[in-house]
Amino acid sequence: MTVVLEDLVAIRRSAMDLLARREHGRVELTRKLRQRGACPDMIDIALDRLTEDGLLSESRYLESYISYRARSGYGPLRIREELNQRGLARSDVEEALRECEFNWQAQLQDTWQRKFSGRMPEDAKERARQGRFLSYRGYPLEMIGRLLSGREFDD
Repeated sequence: MTVVLEDLVAIRRSAMDLLARREHGRVELTRKLRQRGACPDMIDIALDRLTEDGLLSESRYLESYISYRARSGYGPLRIREELNQRGLARSDVEEALRECEFNWQAQLQDTWQRKFSGRMPEDAKERARQGRFLSYRGYPLEMIGRLLSGREFDD
């Protein structure tokens, strides 16, 4: 059942309900409010007011999303692509990834350890399989190569 949001108060209330559950980006929140029947012009006004009040923040959304996906074992390349697909500005995404205090090398090591029980690849086929998995997860090829060859990240 679609609820029609006819005035600014109803749109704001619906947006705040969504924001109470988790952080949202402006594009995502706009899409959800449109699905609920809100007028696009009124959505912009309501979201502008929420931004002014500090209740809607792209930077908080980026920080929250990056942290959540990184803790789930995904690397910076995959997270960057997901955020770009969600309609966020490329420059904002790049800045958020630079500013996040996440140790991608440690996360790569942990993801690899959980998936492959710390077994180094014994042959080229196994190395390729492990590399594909880690690449799909969004880790840079250089980091994957260093990990799978047994070299330390510091050299």
